[in-house]
Amino acid sequence: MTTITSTASAGAAGGAGAAAPAAADRSPLRRGLLRWLFVAPALAYMALFFGYPLIRNILMSFQHYTPKTYFTGEAPFNGLDNWRNVFANELFSDSLWHTALFTVGSLLGQFTIGLALAVFFSRRFRLSGFVRAILLLPWLVPMVVSAVVWRRILDQDHGMLNSALHAVGLVSQDGVPWLNSPSVALLSAVLVNIWIGIPFNMVILYGGLQEIPRELYEAASLDGSSAWRTFRSITLPMLRPVVTVVLVLGFMSTVKILDLILALASGGPADSTQTLGTVTYQLSFLQLDFGQGAVVGNVLILISAVFAVLYLRANRADFGKGK
Repeated sequence: MTTITSTASAGAAGGAGAAAPAAADRSPLRRGLLRWLFVAPALAYMALFFGYPLIRNILMSFQHYTPKTYFTGEAPFNGLDNWRNVFANELFSDSLWHTALFTVGSLLGQFTIGLALAVFFSRRFRLSGFVRAILLLPWLVPMVVSAVVWRRILDQDHGMLNSALHAVGLVSQDGVPWLNSPSVALLSAVLVNIWIGIPFNMVILYGGLQEIPRELYEAASLDGSSAWRTFRSITLPMLRPVVTVVLVLGFMSTVKILDLILALASGGPADSTQTLGTVTYQLSFLQLDFGQGAVVGNVLILISAVFAVLYLRANRADFGKGK
């Protein structure tokens, strides 16, 4: 009887021991499935609203896609014809150059002035909060509204800016053709976009400045460090992650800008303010050649993807140095 009991106990222990590894083996699998279940809604959303339009846009760039396609459903593939036609179009090469100038000029102006204002407001004074709130207004106003207002301000004959400059004797009676001259119109668009983007840069950089420990500035002051050396040795290095975010977000919003250019100058005069965004709009919705419009859109996507990869590599390098 004792032998039978011992054998049964041993068998039960052996069965429990065998079940334990099986449960342990299933546990990582279950954890992995649970993780994927949590991520699945986000992946489905991205695939539906980002992946499908992206793939559809790429396919459209290789098709003869016109308004007739919406009725017949026929969009024959034409190989690289759309790409060749776009790259051979002088307007595309000009718009590529204009986009580069517009983006670099806007980012430099927005970041420089935004950083200067952030440093200025980091020194507390009376009504600083009120003044910061006032400076946020350009960012809160819809871009089309801002562009329409600035179009009135920059009008050569009746604009407020030329009237003010003429009153102080800086310009003649004719005024400056801010939006009527091909050599000045793009600069005017850059200045308006700088005005719109300054508040965003100021707010993000101001938040980054508040995270820098005050003890670092106190130690620099005790060491007799000058203001410029303190800014260069403490403020800029500590702000580097925030600066990266500001520049990346600014680039993404500026390189594809459309509504500001359309409302301000409509791509003119003489196509001097045509950018990749406005050319995409012109090809797709004015000339109704959706295939060539998709090509320019894909070029914009490619430029943004390259910039995003460079940003991720820079962040990875910074993280490696931090470790």
